[in-house]
This record gives sequence, C-alpha cells and structure tokens, in this order.
Amino acid sequence: MINEMEKMMAIVDGIVVNVGDVVCFKSDIEQCGEIVRISGSTLTLKARSHYGFEGDYIGGEEFTTVNARDCW
Repeated sequence: MINEMEKMMAIVDGIVVNVGDVVCFKSDIEQCGEIVRISGSTLTLKARSHYGFEGDYIGGEEFTTVNARDCW
C-alpha cells in the first residue's frame, strides 16, 4: 500500500518535487506549470498565466497532465 507521503512527491530530472513546485515541460513549446496533484508518475499542472498554457495542443487550457519523466 502506498503511504500518503509517496502520493505527494515525484522525481523530476533526478530531483524530488512536491505539490506547489513548478516544473517545465514541452507541449508544442517549452512551458512551465505548478504541480497541483501527483498520481504515481503523472503530474497535474496548472498554468502560471491566467490565459492558460500556450501552443496548439494545450493552448488556453488551465490544467494539463504530464508524465514526471517528461519534465525538468
């Protein structure tokens, strides 16, 4: 059984990250988001701009999910 602490952290580029941390990723363009949820190796990110994320794929979206291994 996974304990509560393991659900609140993930490894990104060899560094432990937690909810509230900011990570960068590439979806059409390089961009960053704040971690609002961690589920295994999947991070739910919130756009740092009130306009949402940029790009053709997720442009305008306020939230997106990204695998931790695809972040830095």
